[in-house]
Amino acid sequence: MDQVAPGVTQLRIQRFVNVYFIETGQPGEWVLIDTGLPGSARTIGAAAAEKFGDDSRPKAIILTHGHLDHVGSAKELALRWQVPVLVHPLELPYVTGQAQYPPRDPTVGGSLAFMARFFPKELPNLREAAQAISTDDDSVPYLPGWRWLHVPGHAPGQLAFFRESDKTLIGADAFATCHHDSVPAILLAIPKISRAGTPFNYDWEASRDSVRRLADLQPENIGCGHGPVMRGPAATEQLRQLADNYPIPEHGRYVTEPARTDASGVEFLPPPPPDKLPVQAAAIGAGLLVAGAAWFLLGGKRKPSFARGTTPKVPDYTRRGVGD
Repeated sequence: MDQVAPGVTQLRIQRFVNVYFIETGQPGEWVLIDTGLPGSARTIGAAAAEKFGDDSRPKAIILTHGHLDHVGSAKELALRWQVPVLVHPLELPYVTGQAQYPPRDPTVGGSLAFMARFFPKELPNLREAAQAISTDDDSVPYLPGWRWLHVPGHAPGQLAFFRESDKTLIGADAFATCHHDSVPAILLAIPKISRAGTPFNYDWEASRDSVRRLADLQPENIGCGHGPVMRGPAATEQLRQLADNYPIPEHGRYVTEPARTDASGVEFLPPPPPDKLPVQAAAIGAGLLVAGAAWFLLGGKRKPSFARGTTPKVPDYTRRGVGD
């Protein structure tokens, strides 16, 4: 576990995704931000017990958004602790099984986009536990001094959290603190503020605007959904540079036209571009199959042959120096 700022602790799970323990200011009281991938409940529960005591439980679970690597263990933890799961109202359709997110875009480029082809699509259904966070103001339930910011583009109701008193930011997947387009860089956790969630970003203009909004806060202590904790003027400056030079991909499903969503889910999707990889993979697989069949039929069963009247030469292992 790593400290982002006083009362804010990052727990990195499976070298890939982060969750956060945020203390309320009252002794032993805290809130959990995000829940990692499915199967992370035991790890999160053990870390919570180590930090707050065996019988401790949060006041609530708050999700930055409902993608699988953030909502994965929410249902199990909510049942274990008997606490609500709070989300932005625009996330409710997705975390309660009423709608699916805009499809991921594997054609946008990068190793994460390649891997995204194989990520599961089903999400845990939080219908019994999920509640909409109030939008009457931007205060965060149970966390005085914090406010939430709506930062769409990656998920329709994505939330970031900011504490003005010490410039602490939990940035969700609006950006990352590692090179998020590279799976090796994610696993190595090399600190670098970068674009996040490329194959899952459904609105690139909104994604850029969200990063600009967060950069304007001039945060000094930064934690995101992916990557290590970053602090100090260098982190502030890197986020500013990302906002000023936000790299929108050259190609991809949502580059020229975004998906559109409303309170009930996806309203419009641009047509998907051709994904050449499955065709190429099928062609390679067929070629290997044909080559294997040809080898088996023409050569695989052929026995060694020798000239008539000769016998195969066998090495003499009795000579000195051989086999000693």
